[in-house]
Amino acid sequence: MLATARAVVSSRCSPVPYPVFRSKTHMDSPPKTLPNCTFPRSSSLSSPIQVEREGNGGDSSSMITLQEWQGWGTASPFPAMVAEIVEELRGLERDMDGQMSFGGLGGKIKGDFKVHEDKKHRAKYQALGDSEKKMQFFSARQIACRLLGSRYYLCQKCWLALEDCMCTKVVPFSLGHGIRFWLYMHPKDFLRQNNTGKLLWQVFGVQSATLCIYGITEHEEIMWNAFKLAGKEKVWCLYPNKNAPTQSVYDAFGQDSSTSPQGILNMTNGEKPLNFVLLDGTWNNSAAMFGRLKDKANEVWGEDLRCISLATGASAMHKLRPQPSWDRTCTAAAAVGLLDELHSLQELSSLGFDKQAEALEDALGALLDALTARRLRMGRSITRRERHNRDIC
Repeated sequence: MLATARAVVSSRCSPVPYPVFRSKTHMDSPPKTLPNCTFPRSSSLSSPIQVEREGNGGDSSSMITLQEWQGWGTASPFPAMVAEIVEELRGLERDMDGQMSFGGLGGKIKGDFKVHEDKKHRAKYQALGDSEKKMQFFSARQIACRLLGSRYYLCQKCWLALEDCMCTKVVPFSLGHGIRFWLYMHPKDFLRQNNTGKLLWQVFGVQSATLCIYGITEHEEIMWNAFKLAGKEKVWCLYPNKNAPTQSVYDAFGQDSSTSPQGILNMTNGEKPLNFVLLDGTWNNSAAMFGRLKDKANEVWGEDLRCISLATGASAMHKLRPQPSWDRTCTAAAAVGLLDELHSLQELSSLGFDKQAEALEDALGALLDALTARRLRMGRSITRRERHNRDIC
């Protein structure tokens, strides 16, 4: 989402095929099982996994287990509305005596089942008079379809097709030192293969880099409870929008700033961490996401969420996938830039943020290699169309 001086990977995604939900598959042969890819499996694809939801007393009404849900990179309980939609899809499948299949951009439902499902859920959406409930329903439906459509096709850890799994290339690294990242992700970016926000919890772990999906109540409550506990002085959003007042890292945390890095240095004394929110979605979607954060901040603290912008620089992923302009880059690259700029502060130069930035940048390089190899194998171009030349210095 944000600009950084390092040349790294972009987060936009290209269309990918998804497998069918039950016994059919889009692939000509069964998907590979790789030792580093975790996924709960049933005895056969034609036997749906019957699983428990947290807090339902063992009721097997959902086909997504808590273990499976958390395997995609979250420590949260399974969202109630997502579980409800999964069960509705399963019920519609029984009623139609048919099987769901998924494919195309975003893993959308295909075929005759799509027609019936669209009709049913459009009616439900229209019946929701409250705009907040409509937004939550939209997000939950996106997540439900992506969860079902990605089964047995994507690796849960790296979100790549099983044959492209890059998990062995990612080296975990402790974030530590009083920093916590929050990946505020748009539901349309959830399980995208070339999403880069996922790399933060792959490298730093889900407690140091926490996924929060826009419109998912359980996720947003966890995030805002943490923010309230930390206090407004320790919550920052990386958002370089010209219409929002921002500060540089030096202005925000330098020696002469009102919010010095002393909190980071004093973490061993029980201080609360600095919380950095990274918007993980398209540039168009980020405006709505930031607006939601801003409204909540005003509700909680009576003032806007504070924002940080980073140094500009083109991303290496521009060669593979266009961004709106050359000075915009991906979510994980913004985290790399932030860690680098924190390391450049004299007070923090001994804390090793440069090593953490390097570990994350190595993971970005592994993702770029995996995506490039996939495109070459599929006969697709890896050269970006010439655009935005006027933005190049």
